[in-house]
Amino acid sequence: MSKLTRFSVSPLSEMTRKLADVAHGREDPDLVITGARVLSTYSERTIEDREIWLSGGRIAAVRKAGSYKGRRATLYDARGGIIAPGLVDPHLHIESSMVTACAYAEAALLNGTTTIFCDSHEIGNVMDVAGVEAMLEDARRAPLSIYLTVPSTVPATSADMETAGGDLTPDKIAQIFDKWPEAMALGEKMDFVPVAMSDERSHAIIAESLKRGRPVSGHVYGREFVAAYAAAGVTDTHEAIDREIANDLLEAGVWIFLRGGPPTTPWHSLPEAIKAITELGASHKRVAVCTDDRDADDLLMFGQDWVTRQAVKAGMTPEQAWSMGSLHGATRFGLGDEIGGLGGGRRADLVLLDDTLQPVNTWYGGELVVEDRRITPLLDEALSDRWRYPDAAYHTVKLPEEVKLIPDLPTERVKAHCIRTELPGITAVHDVIELEPANDWQTHFDKHGLCFVAVVERHGKSSGNVAHGLLSEFTLKRGAVASSVGHDSHNIILAGTNEADMQVALRAIEDTQGGVCVVADGKVRAMVELPIAGLLSEKRVHEVADEVRALKLEWQEAGCAIPYMGFNLIPLSVIPEIRITDKGLVLVPEMEIAELFEPA
Repeated sequence: MSKLTRFSVSPLSEMTRKLADVAHGREDPDLVITGARVLSTYSERTIEDREIWLSGGRIAAVRKAGSYKGRRATLYDARGGIIAPGLVDPHLHIESSMVTACAYAEAALLNGTTTIFCDSHEIGNVMDVAGVEAMLEDARRAPLSIYLTVPSTVPATSADMETAGGDLTPDKIAQIFDKWPEAMALGEKMDFVPVAMSDERSHAIIAESLKRGRPVSGHVYGREFVAAYAAAGVTDTHEAIDREIANDLLEAGVWIFLRGGPPTTPWHSLPEAIKAITELGASHKRVAVCTDDRDADDLLMFGQDWVTRQAVKAGMTPEQAWSMGSLHGATRFGLGDEIGGLGGGRRADLVLLDDTLQPVNTWYGGELVVEDRRITPLLDEALSDRWRYPDAAYHTVKLPEEVKLIPDLPTERVKAHCIRTELPGITAVHDVIELEPANDWQTHFDKHGLCFVAVVERHGKSSGNVAHGLLSEFTLKRGAVASSVGHDSHNIILAGTNEADMQVALRAIEDTQGGVCVVADGKVRAMVELPIAGLLSEKRVHEVADEVRALKLEWQEAGCAIPYMGFNLIPLSVIPEIRITDKGLVLVPEMEIAELFEPA
């Protein structure tokens, strides 16, 4: 599969001369796609009756249909469909899809996405630099243009707050920038409170990106942090969750990536944030759309193309929306002259759309990889030749022989610090509940709507840290659920109605070296096995999607009030109000450890 970069043929003059010859009619193109309407992201118009001449994996010219009179080029009749540039997703995490970069490529290309910018902080939290570089090696072999935004916040908080497998210091981040040309920017700076408070390490990491002329991506909650965040050098964020903060960010000079997520997940902020444009009159010139987190199931149904259509639904024209889904993301990272448009010399990453902006065909570097919404034999062959991760990646779950997963039953009246879950599942509410003495935990569960929650350190870096807590309104009615994808340090998070089923879930994850599972009556009811760093499957994306769908059904049957991806955020100790890590309950943004019980 072609992995061309702009004018990569040596010497450069060979490619530019060839394209000029083709564009001027002195040489034949390799491929002519004719009978098309062209969606121009440059002028934001759809132009009727056009054809596109391709040569050497690049666009030579866009002409009026029927202009090509030669005989050597291959002709492809678009039959009146819309030809648009391939989509560019400016912010996502491959690991959230639970598949490798190569497997991710299949779903992306089916959705018309030809370039992505990924932040691999999840595998960085597990395996440090080795994990990030393993992902990059995987990405280099994938039939997709994959760039890295270097993980900036590993771990998300100090070692006093949680135990991570990785520690990406300023020096390590500098080395990634200098070694890997795919490292285009600094990934989302999640520790927005320390950034605003001028934390030395946080700003040293930002400095490594700025001194190399690289952009800095952000992650911020709360309008009160915007000014200091922008002043610190952050120039984009995907966390504009409503109209007001989106407007603040744009006025502060920060690009915003409108995050469209499946409506049942915590990640669908586009409909509110886009109102900065549709209601407050802001320009969309520094606005892109992105997917952020998708599991394998949602990735196939709710890709970057779906997010782009959501922008149309929210009031943008199709041309504006497609520009936000392609050219704007490319421009933000300095690649607007390479991808995201149909100008001469640009990479031939093209999508054939129907009238509803649904992708039908995808050309990647001028090669047809999706036709009639199915992958071609060429792409299937490329997807079958996958890279194997290092052996160390398959041995990242290290647990002690005995782990106590529930707290002792209080014998006196106490106040309990509880984590209340509520949709969409991003924030967690801090509840303080008074517990009277009782003979068993079930009495408290029935009265207050509680269940157990625990986080178990799984990197083998402690003497077996375990933190106990209580979830409120999670509505788990039976058994246990567990995941090795507990953001951001990716320790194991479990919830349960009893310790026996929680133990079964814990050992199931240990046996498979990672996964997400539902347990009831001592049996694993559904599981997605994630043996690579406890994050990724070795299977193709459709296989993993089938497993995820089965998991979701059992998750709902167990009664869980928030989706499993929201559950994975419960240890994320940079988002208010209360979290649980392997070190205990963390109050945010105070960044203080709280005891589960205190005297009433």
